[in-house]
Amino acid sequence: MAAVADTLRSGWITTGAGCAEFEEAFCERLGCEEAVAVTSGTAAMHLALHALKIGHGDEVITPSMTWVSTVNLIVMRGATPVFVDVDKDTLMMTPEAVSAAITKRTKAIIPVDFAGAAIDIAPLRKMGAQHGITIIEDAAHAIGTIRTGGEEVGSVGTAIFSLHPIKTITSGEGGVLVTDDVEFGATIRRLRFHGLGVDAWQRGQQGRSPQAEVLEPGFKYNLPDMNAVLGRSQFSRLDELIEKRTKLVAQYRERLAGIPGIVPLGDANATNRHSWHLFIVRVDQDTAGINRTDFMSALKAQNIGSGIHFRAVHTHAWFRDHPAAWRGNDLLNTEWNSDRICSLPLFPAMSESDVDDVVNAVMHVVPAATEVRA
Repeated sequence: MAAVADTLRSGWITTGAGCAEFEEAFCERLGCEEAVAVTSGTAAMHLALHALKIGHGDEVITPSMTWVSTVNLIVMRGATPVFVDVDKDTLMMTPEAVSAAITKRTKAIIPVDFAGAAIDIAPLRKMGAQHGITIIEDAAHAIGTIRTGGEEVGSVGTAIFSLHPIKTITSGEGGVLVTDDVEFGATIRRLRFHGLGVDAWQRGQQGRSPQAEVLEPGFKYNLPDMNAVLGRSQFSRLDELIEKRTKLVAQYRERLAGIPGIVPLGDANATNRHSWHLFIVRVDQDTAGINRTDFMSALKAQNIGSGIHFRAVHTHAWFRDHPAAWRGNDLLNTEWNSDRICSLPLFPAMSESDVDDVVNAVMHVVPAATEVRA
């Protein structure tokens, strides 16, 4: 809050020094060539798809088990989203499913690092190189996640982080695209601010003569400094915040282990350090004795909030009504999880007693848990 107040007093509140320092911090931590801060992760994905000239006749492979923003953008570009199924326990698409979905029209693959785990991306990168397909890693959940072998998500290739209020760190609203492709990064930077050859901060540093020119039509997705300094202050605490989340999840897992039908996600083999953006369980009615809707309502009555992250994209009304706009077969694991997933409270300010409160409420509302205790 102090950093935001200082920015408001500084006389420069749009994309200036605060935004530049935030981007530099990403590059320093990850070792990437470029980091471009924008108004949301969705904006970053929009710019990436636009820069890749994805459009009519193109196909983009991605899971349906994700938030709708990416798929909306693919459709709005005139391209076809091709949904592939996910692993039942990690909710991340498998290399085998991706390989089977590749066609001559495939122009990009967008894997999703779900809930803060890391997808096994090496096989996808290999496929991309073999077929000339771009990989854009949707790392909206995975800032600070480290892969098996030590690679931090975002340090290789192109990835997009979200800084939405519910994410591990937030800038209020915001997102960052990171890439090791200098030319691609420069294109994204230009597109985020009207397609100008230099942005406002660069003009301030270099003077206003000659005046900046539009090199290609662009957008208005530049991140204000108030948001950037808020994100920067949290970014410096990222490891601390992940450590707190990890401890809370360990307690959750231990306490929930004996409750029938409440099944947490499984561990992803490609993940060394999980950033735990979300703690997700599946409510299996056959075992728990309660369906997800009633489970969430009963928790709410106990003053415990919960959420759904996410309902499968292809089950939303527009996609049901426009089946020709997308492709996808055999999404059995996706649909099974879409009907059962539920996010329990998880944030760094929670205490161990808060976790106990949630678990006690779960035990109270799950009929099968009552039977076990009896």
